[in-house]
Amino acid sequence: MLNLYKLPEWFDKCLVNFKIKTTNQLKMKDSTKKIAKFGLFAKGSIYLISGILTLLSALNMGGSKSGKFKVLDFLEKQPLGNVILIVLALGLISYSVWRFIQCFSDPENEGSDTKAKLKRAGFGVSGLIYLALAGLAIKKVVAGGGSSSGGQNYVDTFGPTVITIAFIIIGVALAVKAIFHFKKAYQKKFMDEYSIADLKYHKLAKNAGYFGYYARAVVSGIIAFFFLKAGLYSGQNEIKGTQDAFSFLQDSSYGDILLGLVAAGLACYGIFVVLLSKHKKFD
Repeated sequence: MLNLYKLPEWFDKCLVNFKIKTTNQLKMKDSTKKIAKFGLFAKGSIYLISGILTLLSALNMGGSKSGKFKVLDFLEKQPLGNVILIVLALGLISYSVWRFIQCFSDPENEGSDTKAKLKRAGFGVSGLIYLALAGLAIKKVVAGGGSSSGGQNYVDTFGPTVITIAFIIIGVALAVKAIFHFKKAYQKKFMDEYSIADLKYHKLAKNAGYFGYYARAVVSGIIAFFFLKAGLYSGQNEIKGTQDAFSFLQDSSYGDILLGLVAAGLACYGIFVVLLSKHKKFD
């Protein structure tokens, strides 16, 4: 039988336990936020530098067609290049940790249906990619440089059947990613990630994200085409990336114009992510 005289005491204990649990969750969430924000800033910086260097190349003002790995070569040559690479590597590791948290812990309540599981799996793949990029940055500091374009020869160690299947899977995944970016830009829902609707740079972030997601969709679509073509028809074991997508655009009709537009879009995406690192909505 419930003792009504002890009810207030029981209620006070429950309230204290709730406060303790809530405080611990907030502490954990704050640390997760800091990791995510540092990681987003590093990711945004990579895209911003890549876009600027490629845009300068399209305008014949120096620069070069630069994917993520080429950006590391550029940073290495700058004053205090090793320091910059170490800071960048820490940021990319933080971004990888955030992606793994999104994948396994689901802090933003994506859910557990098929669509959510695929999205969370994508977070895990993204985490692996940026972790590899961070590892390459650290390797440059420790080993004193080296080419970042190597590694394609390792593909030859796998059999042709495995390579074909892998390339087709990657191509399909990138095609889905391109569609996702197009959809996100078209529906303009990317601003839902921001915590403050009237922040100082809201309009800049909105326009940069809109342009940036379309540019990412174009690049992802081209790379998807490369992988599907290699897997289905050519049988080539050559891995293609962002730099190859830039070359594909430049070699087409109105190449420099198309390259310049996409490069500017990627730079805008970098601006969007850098601003997101400060104003991201986590709840």
